[in-house]
Amino acid sequence: MIIPLSFFHFVVAALYAVGAWARWRTSLRPNNDDTSMPIYVRVFALLTLGLHACALFRAIATPDGIDISIGNATSLVAFLCVLVAWVSGLMRALAGFSSIVLGGAALAALMPALLPGNYLYAYSTHSWAAFHIAIAISAYALFFVAAMQALAMLGLEKRLHRGVTSENPSRTPPLLTLEHYLFRLITLAFVLLTLTLISGLFFTEEIFGKPFELTHKTSLSIIAWLIFGTLLLGRWRFGWRGRRALYWILSGTATLLLAYLGYKFIVEIIL
Repeated sequence: MIIPLSFFHFVVAALYAVGAWARWRTSLRPNNDDTSMPIYVRVFALLTLGLHACALFRAIATPDGIDISIGNATSLVAFLCVLVAWVSGLMRALAGFSSIVLGGAALAALMPALLPGNYLYAYSTHSWAAFHIAIAISAYALFFVAAMQALAMLGLEKRLHRGVTSENPSRTPPLLTLEHYLFRLITLAFVLLTLTLISGLFFTEEIFGKPFELTHKTSLSIIAWLIFGTLLLGRWRFGWRGRRALYWILSGTATLLLAYLGYKFIVEIIL
């Protein structure tokens, strides 16, 4: 008996939802130890990531080619967000942040089942397209993680301004440490986005088999690149930090969201 692929999507979503609920409960406990994770929690997280990776592989690597429909793309971005947040240690350091990431991943993991598509790139003729899309999705995932971390930092900053300390200050990384890591993440994502735009601008015909066109997707991607480029320049030249930098991050990520997922939603679902 072959288990339907949609079953795995729902199981992954349920596991993420359980993880989000558990981390949210942890964030509400007084004097909680966010970074002390029992071994069974780590095994549960690895099991969820592994099952999600298997489901994505079955959904994307089809016999007819690579399927990057909006549902699969959304789920893939969510998987990369959880993976980056886990490997970086942010999941362990910030329980509230991890509950947001896992909650979003639970919704995104359902998208392949709720929004099935057929946006195929043949292996033999579109290998460069797959490489281009892989770089783009990796950049989007890193920016989304940065945006969620920015939101978490805004929350921590507001708590500090109100005089409310963390439940366990010794376990919560200082804002300066979080900010330093945040800009390293954005720098890496900016490099990947630059490579994505270069390959899209100059090798469109080789990748997609048609000349370059300045579409809404490309225009919004360039605007997002300018936003993040300005942010990094301001950080290097003028020492931008705090809320000013965080709002730039959120605006740039929102522009990217419209450029990629918003564009795919309009093309694949509405049209």
